[in-house]
Order: sequence, then structure tokens, then C-alpha cells
Amino acid sequence: MALTPRAWIGLAALTWAPVLSPSLASQTTTATAPSPQDYKFQTFIQDEREVAHAAGIKYTIYDAATAHISRNQRVEDLNLNQPEFSRPVWLYLDSAVSNRRVSDGQQALASNLRTLLSIEAKYGVPKEIVTSIWGNESDFGHGHESFNMFEALATLAYDGPRADYARPEFLAALKILQQQRFDPAIMTASWAGAFGQTQFTPTTFLAHAVDGDGDNTIDLWHSTADALASAANVLADAGWQHGQVWGYEVRLPAGFAYDLADVDTVKPVAVWRGLGVRTVSGAMLPATQENGAIYLPAGARGPAFMVFDNFKVILKYNSAASYALAVSLLADRLEGGAPVQASWPRDEQPLTRDERVAFQTYLQKLGYDIGIVDGVLGRKARAALRDWQKTRGMAADGFPTEDLLTRVAIDAQARH
Repeated sequence: MALTPRAWIGLAALTWAPVLSPSLASQTTTATAPSPQDYKFQTFIQDEREVAHAAGIKYTIYDAATAHISRNQRVEDLNLNQPEFSRPVWLYLDSAVSNRRVSDGQQALASNLRTLLSIEAKYGVPKEIVTSIWGNESDFGHGHESFNMFEALATLAYDGPRADYARPEFLAALKILQQQRFDPAIMTASWAGAFGQTQFTPTTFLAHAVDGDGDNTIDLWHSTADALASAANVLADAGWQHGQVWGYEVRLPAGFAYDLADVDTVKPVAVWRGLGVRTVSGAMLPATQENGAIYLPAGARGPAFMVFDNFKVILKYNSAASYALAVSLLADRLEGGAPVQASWPRDEQPLTRDERVAFQTYLQKLGYDIGIVDGVLGRKARAALRDWQKTRGMAADGFPTEDLLTRVAIDAQARH
């Protein structure tokens, strides 16, 4: 979907709904009894009116956008509640690259072939990649569930952990309304403020959305051409390299140094070939001048992929590596490619949030800098885990499991 601001939105929130009539749109607002918080929210809305006006938003535009909004309890709940389990990548891919999704994608590609070919010629992004993003964002325009965009963003901007994200997005949404002259009642979005068939945040819309059908309006809800061209433009602006593949599945040799398997550890393909990395069929890697990295989405027991610069471009559309992999694999399938060949470690159970917090806490006790203890195992925590694994002669893949949690806990407790 959008660029960096969308990193936190989460794949579960990537839904789209068709435009609602004003009467139906009003049903997206959660009615609550007046409370001190409600009054404070309305005060916030009045204060933001001046902030918006100072940024060039007409009072009439602001008043039209906020006339019927209130603090949305459902948005607050979704904003504050962290999922108990982190979904394993293989379960996510089961849905994102299912046979049904592939079949629907092939039909969507064929039905919109002329538009997609025109977009590919203009922006240099393959039609399969653009179609795959469309499928992953809104199931090819068939997604559902929506909120009033201004109510959702104002609720997030008012208070909570994502207020700093939501305030500029709220202002950007007002700028879209002022520029495009939409009826504010039909500007629907996910609870996190992403909207349209390709789930843009308002700031991304202002920076990258384009008029794909030539009607002098950019409508990501109803115009498939606008949505697909805008998605391609995001990738083009992010540095998509025409003619380069995103990557491909590979086979790693016995004794491979798994601490080298990281999307930021980039080496010439010739170097990886010298280290024994082969194609998934066992053949030598192509003799190219490209630089690539090894990506292990499920650790040493799962599939391995060689990824190139275009994979990182997709990460700029959405910073979740599992999302970038889903887009890439679905694009391959739409082009007639085979499914992933290696097996996933489906016996591994996802860690609960409490277990992820414990992982961070134990690594911290062992002297590692893992950042904030928040239950999100980011780069620092995984780097720490890699180092811990390496010092014990284990495959240093940085992939957290229940078994590793037990081992790290025992080590941390033994030292204290």
C-alpha cells in the first residue's frame, strides 16, 4: 500500500469497500453516549480546524469533512489491541498466494490487460507485479469493511500510540478532499486510514497517485486504471529496475553460514555461487552481474530466496517482508511460475506476545541491545538472537522458536 507511514498498519487492515451512500456511510460511525472523552474529542476537532486552515484548508472543506464525525470506539479498540499471536509466514502465504487467488488474479489480469500493458510501458513495472499488489491489497477490488476516513484518522490523531502518524494523514485527507472535490461521506477507508483498491495512505496519495484513465480525477475507489497506475508509480518512484527480477527460490549448501542470510547482506551473485548456493533445482546460479541477498522467511528449516533490488522496492510499498514475498510469489504464479518448492516448518507454533516480550527481556539480560521491549521482534532482537546462536554453534538464522526461547531463558537465568 503506501510507503513508510503504512508500515504499522498491518496486513489484516488492508481492506477496501465500495463507496457508500451518505445514509450507509453514517452507519460506519460507532454511536457512543456522551462522555468527557467525547467532549475532549470535539474540542480537539475544533482546535484542528485552525491547524488545517493554517495549512491551506478552507473552513468550508474542514467543516464538511468533520460535520458528522465522532470518536470511534471500534477504531480505538483496533488501535490499542495487539494480536496475541504473530501469524506464521506460511499461513499468510497460504491465503495470499492460494490457488483461488492465483485463478482470480489471472482473470483480473486478462480482463484489464490493455490497461496493464499501458501501465507497464509507461512505468516499467511488470503487469504481474501490479496485479499482485492489487490482489494483496483488496482482492482485486473486492475487499470490504470500511470506516469514514476522517472519523478514523481523527480518532487516531486525537490520542493513542499512533497520533503522530495520524495527524499528518488527517491533514492530507483534507487536502485530497479539497483537491479532488469528493463527497466526504463516500471517502471510506480501513480503520488505519488506508483507502482504495490499492490501499494508499493519504500522504502517499498526495505524493504518488496519478490519473490513470485520463478523466482529470484520481479515484482509487472506483477507477481501476487510477489505482493500478498509482501503484505502479509508487514502485517506479521508489526505484523499480525494469527488466530485473525480484528474486527466486534457491537451495543452500550443508554447512551454510546462516548469519549471512539477511536482506541487508548483499553480495554479487558470483560470490553466492562460490559459497555453494544453487537454484532450487540444484543448478548453478545464473552468471549475472547483479548483487543479491539471501532471505529466510522461516529460518533455516524453511525455504530460501535470493532477492534483488526490486524486492526492496516492494518493501518501500509496504515494509513487511512477508508482504513483499507474497506480492513477488503471486506475480510469479500469475506469469505461470511454480509454487514454492521447499517445505515450511509447519510444526513450529507461533509465539504469543508474552513469549515475544520474554524473548526480548532474556536477550536484554544477556547484555544485548534489543531496543524497546514491546513484543515486536525487530532487527535488533533478531541480530541479537543470531549472535547468541552463533556463539553456541547453532544455525544462526535469527528465527525465534519456542525451543530457542527455552534455551535463551535458561542461559539468562543461569547468568543471574
